[in-house]
Amino acid sequence: MSTTPLPGIGVQYDLTTREHRHLSVIAHRDGTRTVNVYRADDPDACAQSLHLSSGETASLIDALTPDHHSPNVLHTTGLGLVAERIELSAHSHWNGRVLGDTRMRTETGASVVAVLRRAEATPSPTPDFRLAGGDTLIVIGTREGIEAAAAILGRE
Repeated sequence: MSTTPLPGIGVQYDLTTREHRHLSVIAHRDGTRTVNVYRADDPDACAQSLHLSSGETASLIDALTPDHHSPNVLHTTGLGLVAERIELSAHSHWNGRVLGDTRMRTETGASVVAVLRRAEATPSPTPDFRLAGGDTLIVIGTREGIEAAAAILGRE
């Protein structure tokens, strides 16, 4: 991405996508934005231009932010591991049972690294840790492992 100051206007950000499409965003001094999409056959010819208010810009940023769609995702690394918060329902099958009974690590490869209960945190809970409805489990694993762990923990 490159940036170009536009005196009296704002700043232009230019980006070429992996599909070799040219996009630009002009950040105007008044908080509005202009998003330009250029033609594939002529990267200097603008195919579409959208002028967004500051509120529309905030909505677009929110929609483009990865954690917008999964507010429980804490971090993704280049190794393909994800840490996510999974809340245990008060009606969960596991309410009052020990963590080891879930067989989560064996079944999914995902690990519970902490349990948050009210204002307290229990790091590295052992298999005999008793779960309670309302607990938030911090689980680390692959995306698939996390989804499988969420399915196990969501059982009622």
